Amino acid sequence: MGFSFSYALETVPYILGALGTTLYVTVLSCIGASALAFAMEVTRRSGRITGYAMRFLIDFIRSTPVLAQLYFLFFVLPFYGITLPPLVVGVGGLSIYFSGYLAEVFKAGIDAIPRGQWDAARALHISTGNTLIFIIAPQMLRNIAAPMGNYFVSILKATPYLAVIAVPEMLGEAFDLAADTFRYAEPILVVGILFLALALTIAQLVHRLEKHMQKSLKR
Repeated sequence: MGFSFSYALETVPYILGALGTTLYVTVLSCIGASALAFAMEVTRRSGRITGYAMRFLIDFIRSTPVLAQLYFLFFVLPFYGITLPPLVVGVGGLSIYFSGYLAEVFKAGIDAIPRGQWDAARALHISTGNTLIFIIAPQMLRNIAAPMGNYFVSILKATPYLAVIAVPEMLGEAFDLAADTFRYAEPILVVGILFLALALTIAQLVHRLEKHMQKSLKR
């Protein structure tokens, strides 16, 4: 049974029907991972004990496979009376996993900011929270736009993992089509092309954002 371009075209509308779920999971996971990572990095800097605890947590998250974390949330937690919808597990799992990597990115971005910024804010009696939000965070984001964007692309490319927990994203839809027709090459190729187009789009947007930030820095 050879490759059929006509059947590949027939699968496009069905797979595109799951595009919304893929983008929804990606956007929520990017927001969730960024928020968790920033909170972990701030906590890591708040004291010696919390610093050790956060370093262990970040290393633990980064050292365990994302599939293992998803399986734990979806299959193990119900044994302890905690049952979560597949979409919640998917977004939560990707957010937790990539927060470990983004925390290190945020660390590098904050370390690149001159210490005098903190001292000046303290001299002006600006609270720590306002210093982080209004002074440190904007400069940090300017420093880490490119690597942060790369991890956002990685989050997009990790959404196919959610097919194993029945989240109806694009790869899951492709597997459903393949199971009905026993033709795997066509739907998988369509999914690959769509992911390539999405990843290139995100990468281009990040590149433009980085250039915009660099221009604003020179003004």
